[in-house]
Amino acid sequence: MNIEDIAPTQRKRIAFFGGSFDPVHNGHYSIARALLEQFSLAQFVFIPAFHAPHKVRLKPTSAYDRYAMLCLATADEREMSVSRIEIESPERPFSVETMPRLIEMFPNADLFFVIGGDSWEEITTWREWERVLSLMNIIVVTRPGTELLTDHVTEEIRSRIIDVRGKYYMDDKVVTPTIYFSDAVELDVSATAIRKEIRDGGHDWRSDVPERVANYIEKYQIYK
Repeated sequence: MNIEDIAPTQRKRIAFFGGSFDPVHNGHYSIARALLEQFSLAQFVFIPAFHAPHKVRLKPTSAYDRYAMLCLATADEREMSVSRIEIESPERPFSVETMPRLIEMFPNADLFFVIGGDSWEEITTWREWERVLSLMNIIVVTRPGTELLTDHVTEEIRSRIIDVRGKYYMDDKVVTPTIYFSDAVELDVSATAIRKEIRDGGHDWRSDVPERVANYIEKYQIYK
């Protein structure tokens, strides 16, 4: 399903999840499925980065392979889609540059930007990080048992945090910009561990990714 197919008469909620997705795994899928329900989202959009600008020392897998794997993982999911907004950009955009484009594309929607707990811990390293946290609603998804600290952000930002961990969020009104802490996901899967196991010749990693993604990785020897 395309975002444009959502009924225009509804005040829709759309969440965007940016990242390397190297590879996309069941943890990512679990985040999408859980947040679709918890926040009553109309659409959950994955945005693969060409290369995370704040991780300049890391060389990711081809953006087009990562995009293809995301498309395979979400092919049967009506409420999930994949955007090429960053991998087709003439320059490698930062989140602070991508977010205004999304706001312009969907002026009548309540927009959410999803980040992981590790990104929250490193948020002050992002370009114009305070503006990032003010452009649209943010959902910070924690891994199981992870504590989210707030002493690294400003008092003004802390005042906009709503902790919905352990709750079923169904508020009909969204006040922008709000930062939500969510622990809706129970799976703890590591893309780094998956890549390492593949390079080491293991096979258990297949249970951590969608079957179509596993077949793609093996057919094209992505991490060998």
